[in-house]
Amino acid sequence: MFDGIGFMELLLIGIIGLVVLGPERLPVAVRSITGWIRAMKRMANSVKDELEQELKIEQLHNDLKQAESKGLSNLSPELQESIDQLKQAAQSVNRPYQVDDVLDNQKKQESAPSAAPANTTSSAQATQTGNTADSADNKPQANG
Repeated sequence: MFDGIGFMELLLIGIIGLVVLGPERLPVAVRSITGWIRAMKRMANSVKDELEQELKIEQLHNDLKQAESKGLSNLSPELQESIDQLKQAAQSVNRPYQVDDVLDNQKKQESAPSAAPANTTSSAQATQTGNTADSADNKPQANG
């Protein structure tokens, strides 16, 4: 991490930090700086991963163009592997949507019969609370 900075430079920075910030605030400052460094590393790794993914997609796209130009027959093993990867990626993209559709349909079927009794109990509860409110309103009027 500190390729250009030696031990003596780090020691000097630590002593200056101790003098400037003091012993109470120096640990807090070091923690916040290390947090910033971790965040920057995470961002750099994220960008690196995205670039690698984009380059892989571009390579797969070029392989697909080559395969199409050959008519998808008599392909080299590398091109066949790329096409297989593309097929797997397409299936994995479609699979979550198919599972979600099945789950949504199951939830709709399960919630439809149980929705009617739930509504009747809530209306009954509303009627009961309305009755108690009316009786409470009647009591102060009788006392008043």
